[in-house]
Amino acid sequence: MIPLVKAFFNEATYTVSYVVWDPNTKKTVIIDPVLDFDRDAGRTSNQSADEILTFIQENELDVDWVLETHAHADHLSAAHYLKHALGCRTGIGMGITKVQKVCAGMFNFEAGFRTDGSQFDYLFEDNEKINLGSMKLRVLHTPGHTPACVTYIIGEAAFVGDTIFMPDFGTARCDFPGGDAAVLYVSIQRILSLPEETKLFTGHDYKAKGRDYYAWEASVCEQKAKNIHVNTEITLQDFVNIRIERDKNLPVPRLLFPSLQVNVRAGEMPPPEENGVSYLKLPIRALAG
Repeated sequence: MIPLVKAFFNEATYTVSYVVWDPNTKKTVIIDPVLDFDRDAGRTSNQSADEILTFIQENELDVDWVLETHAHADHLSAAHYLKHALGCRTGIGMGITKVQKVCAGMFNFEAGFRTDGSQFDYLFEDNEKINLGSMKLRVLHTPGHTPACVTYIIGEAAFVGDTIFMPDFGTARCDFPGGDAAVLYVSIQRILSLPEETKLFTGHDYKAKGRDYYAWEASVCEQKAKNIHVNTEITLQDFVNIRIERDKNLPVPRLLFPSLQVNVRAGEMPPPEENGVSYLKLPIRALAG
């Protein structure tokens, strides 16, 4: 079965969010929604999330879940906003607890911060299935970029987050805390073992060199044949070498610190302090290198 998919591209963060629904029942999930954030002014906006809400309302969709593929390091999540706007649930993979533990130490979170993932309504186990109307959604744990990464498989579509990008751009970095290139390679092989006609929907696109348009959809067959980092000619050790060399030269994401502090809380801001204001911290020399 093939779900219906609507992509929303946020050019400020190069993020692709998805609304995915069963055409028979209109049961719907939202994947990786963006909360707009002006880092310099310390202001948030719901403009991108409201575009999703408008689409849902206009098409009379029935949203069950807001799903995260992982705790993003390049944009803030609108999961908290959409959950309360729609009355739905939030979900992420079980590995989020590992990321929460790292972030709790890095940012010296408040004493009451929980590292059991309970900020989310549900934590998915590997290969767990849930109903989406007349269709099934399967959750595949695909760590390596982060310990929390998952892929959501719905019929002949798979939403892979940051594990793999368009074939001409390659794969995700592995130099964040808990990242591991060898683990990512194994995870990508799990994704590429899906039926060859399966459409893989990526979480980002940055326009590869020589391509002047954004793209976020490629089949398993296309990825196996053409991905510059993980095609059928590239071994595990080749991939690890490629990623280590490439990651050494990548800049730190502009919204890394704000994003992590919000996204491990399922899109909610840190609790206000005595003056009623929430703060996002900028840790000094918290990252190696």
